[in-house]
Amino acid sequence: MKSLFALAAAFSLGASSALAADPQLDSWQTSGTRRYARIYESDATKLAGTAVTTWTRGTTAQTTPSYAGIIQVSYSTNWVYLRSTGLGTHVMGPWYLNAAHTQNFPSYPANTAVLYRIPRTPTIPTTKTLTGLGAIGYFVDGVAAFDNRDAFSYATASGADASPVNGLRGDGVWNREAYANEGVTFDPAFAHQAMTNHHYHANAPAVRYLLGDHVEFNATTKLYTESTAPVTAHSPIVAWLADGLPVYGPYGYSSPMNPASGLRRMTSGYVKRDGTNGTTNLGATGRTTLPAWAARAQARSATLPASVYGPAVGAAYPLGNYIEDYDYLGDLGKTQGTDFDLNEYNVRFCVTPEFPSGIWAYFLTIEADGTPRFPNMVGRSFFANPTGGTVNANNETVTEYVRASQASAISVSATHAGGTVTIAWTSVEGATYKIETSPDAVTWAALAGAGTITSSGGDKTSFSTTTVATNYRVTLTVLATYDTRGAGGLSGVGNSATAAAGVGSSGTARVVNIATRAQIGGSAGTPITGFVLSGAGTKKMLVRAVGPGLTSFGVTGALADPSLSLVSGATTVASNDNWLATDSATFLSTGAFGLAAASKDAALVATLAPGAYTTPVGAGSGSGVALLELYDADTAALPTAKLINASTRAFVGTGENVLIPGFVVSGTGTVKLLIRAAGPALTGLGLSDALADPQLTLYAGSTALATNDNWSSAGNAAEISTAASGAGAFAFANGSKDAALVVTLAAGSYTASVSGVGGTTGTALVELYVVQ
Repeated sequence: MKSLFALAAAFSLGASSALAADPQLDSWQTSGTRRYARIYESDATKLAGTAVTTWTRGTTAQTTPSYAGIIQVSYSTNWVYLRSTGLGTHVMGPWYLNAAHTQNFPSYPANTAVLYRIPRTPTIPTTKTLTGLGAIGYFVDGVAAFDNRDAFSYATASGADASPVNGLRGDGVWNREAYANEGVTFDPAFAHQAMTNHHYHANAPAVRYLLGDHVEFNATTKLYTESTAPVTAHSPIVAWLADGLPVYGPYGYSSPMNPASGLRRMTSGYVKRDGTNGTTNLGATGRTTLPAWAARAQARSATLPASVYGPAVGAAYPLGNYIEDYDYLGDLGKTQGTDFDLNEYNVRFCVTPEFPSGIWAYFLTIEADGTPRFPNMVGRSFFANPTGGTVNANNETVTEYVRASQASAISVSATHAGGTVTIAWTSVEGATYKIETSPDAVTWAALAGAGTITSSGGDKTSFSTTTVATNYRVTLTVLATYDTRGAGGLSGVGNSATAAAGVGSSGTARVVNIATRAQIGGSAGTPITGFVLSGAGTKKMLVRAVGPGLTSFGVTGALADPSLSLVSGATTVASNDNWLATDSATFLSTGAFGLAAASKDAALVATLAPGAYTTPVGAGSGSGVALLELYDADTAALPTAKLINASTRAFVGTGENVLIPGFVVSGTGTVKLLIRAAGPALTGLGLSDALADPQLTLYAGSTALATNDNWSSAGNAAEISTAASGAGAFAFANGSKDAALVVTLAAGSYTASVSGVGGTTGTALVELYVVQ
């Protein structure tokens, strides 16, 4: 899949290609990993919100704090490697053995120090492999996934289910279904542990809540519930299994290959053997036969000898107690895609937001109220070849994708208001930091009065000073004692980050190139781009609308014949349909990539006075993808006219159709920018299809520098408001879901991703302002 991030960066001056967007890498969740794992030890402490970071129960213990969730994600050509503590980033627990919550579950979770690998390229074999006990994959929060069994089965000779208490293991014919037998021991996140190994068997509402997937959380009761509101987005990826296939939440497209077909809860292909749907009525016949799928899985006849009969259906052993109490509709003459959605293995081939060309994918299966529905996540066998699993070490050369947990990279900002500079940085619980200043980012000295600063446990720490400097550096110096098992030597100590010229712009740095890839025509409409020049004199500008030229970059569906106009007020300054060969010299001098001779791409070169301009792009009667580019073509080192604002209004889709502008900063020193993604604010301007909840993330290459969902909840909301006012930007309402960032950047190539929270779509205005 071609990366929009790579494409946007590649179209910028001297840009280095960004890492290709890859769901196998970027679906892993590192939010919350900077904090210690925590549990509630009882219902009383849960309701009081009193969680602990160390604990002991029975033979399991976490005697020193452990960071939560994922520590590192790395990859090679063939594998993705996950390093995790196996502990949830939400507060886990409590756990009980009975519905009355009077008997404690015998164990607590602990750091499992796992290194798990998942194949990059799944293979679909004819002969399937049964799922095993223990982890069959990992959820994206770093917690293990187990199959739909509880590890015990019925022992016919003993006339009882095997259990940890009676010491039996059972015959392996009538295997106990995990939720039916162990659901009472699950915590509010639907998880529990086998000794220390914390895991999910089925629906994982805490993970889904983290991902924004149709789950609500009551902060008073600390309980998760399935939302009763209409489903508005395809479920996200919640896990990856050992066979390399993703697991999605329960909601998908009604028609597997049509994302415009609507959304609904995926239906399982399994039903209880109660005499309906053509099933055997086990209540009448007794458990004397296996369903066809189980006979295949166990390699035995469906008609059983008396020596392995199951118990009679009744109060002690209700229907659904065993996985063999379910029949697969495909074995009963029913049709996948008509009568049910998911096959024997609980997968279907379908398009998803992450895989618009289609993929085999598992789905969590639930009832309308969120109760797990068999087979919960995966059938008795993997669909693809499960070559992944736990490993002792990376015995090959790997590339690190992200460090999380105690090794998380630091990002730092410095804002200046009223004579006070506030330095804020992403921090790790239990970490101590030092702050330094520098006039040139070469020679550093300790910030007077700062001393050492210890994080209080949140993801952000800040310090205010009246010492105004050009550069501020924050370094992690010490970590309090923590559980280092599985950390792979990644301590995080020594991590540092710099806020260069956090109090404003400096040197000759300026924005010289902006590029936005957008869908044009058809239902996406016509994007509107604009820019503002300020200062004295004139400025030479290059404006392009590239359609056919994108095909050499692997883009499909490129706009066949874009046209371009340059408009000032009501006056069309210039226009072009097919670019002119005389402009190729300007392409070269600005660093713009070349266009094929006689191609139908559009371009303009114009010398402009200060003022506001728009650049409408025409699609003719067609539609497709185009790259809208703006280049500062001035050759002067210190031009008197400057580009101070650029914006694009365009449709924001999902997957490869999110809106991703790229831009380049050139020169020495730094430039301070306000970057905004307006969605709800556009409704007040008369736009009917505005994106309801935009999310904005700024990248340098593959590294996320800053992100924002709702601007007024940002730590620097006051600075954002002041910067917008000073730049002449229209105001965002306090509490609106519009997104904004204020950043100070040195020379380099950057991309900004604008997407809809929860996979929503609509029109957004992305803006870039130079903060004076």
